[in-house]
Amino acid sequence: MTGVFKNLLRRGLFQGRFQTASMSQITAGLDATQVQLLQEECILIDDNDKNIGTASKKDCHLLENINKGMLHRAFSVFLFNSSGQLLLQQRSDEKITFPSHFTNSCCSHPLNIPGETDETRALGVKRAAQRKLQHELGIPPHQVPVEEFQYLTRIHYQSGNVPKDGKWGEHEIDYILFIQADVDVEPNQNEVKSYRYVNKEQLKSFLAGAEKEGHLITPWFKLIVDNFLYKWWDNLTDLSIFKDHSHIHRMI
Repeated sequence: MTGVFKNLLRRGLFQGRFQTASMSQITAGLDATQVQLLQEECILIDDNDKNIGTASKKDCHLLENINKGMLHRAFSVFLFNSSGQLLLQQRSDEKITFPSHFTNSCCSHPLNIPGETDETRALGVKRAAQRKLQHELGIPPHQVPVEEFQYLTRIHYQSGNVPKDGKWGEHEIDYILFIQADVDVEPNQNEVKSYRYVNKEQLKSFLAGAEKEGHLITPWFKLIVDNFLYKWWDNLTDLSIFKDHSHIHRMI
């Protein structure tokens, strides 16, 4: 995070500096439900994942702000069934960032709401994950208890939107959460276009043929697959040696 951005935040100048266009100007032509979600308050952090304030989901995902150092907290859930298959989702066509992209089971943000700012054992992030699994995939909360999520590590990444629009992007410190559970899935069509379960070999084959088949893959999922996923997957029954809560993997 740049010193300029930190100083603006401390001096209370964030609103005037960064909100240069009205919501209607920025979101013209976008899905109304997704636009409404842009009002959610995300958690702003510094490069060491320290909570330094809040900003709307809209402001957190504007490239103008990202390029000036704005960084927020996020999570990526990897949900496996009892057979060890990973749940993949395809983001809906209505999503503002990375529409129609295939990705891990669920990706979103803890919000500035009661319970989700709690940093003890990453409880806030886990509660947010439970909430979003229900919102996106219709998974009942009791099937994914907060205490069953395993927090492995964090990655720091940045990417412009695809398709490139010069307007939206991602800049996050992403908590990696694993959970193994057999769940009922009823996708919210405004969030999820399709879903499937895959084993390791099926995922490798799918990703190898993705470009030829015209399948889009989110950048954070690519990073996690290329650097971590398969060794974690191989040790799904005991992930303790991979839990690293002191280090943030810089992948930008």
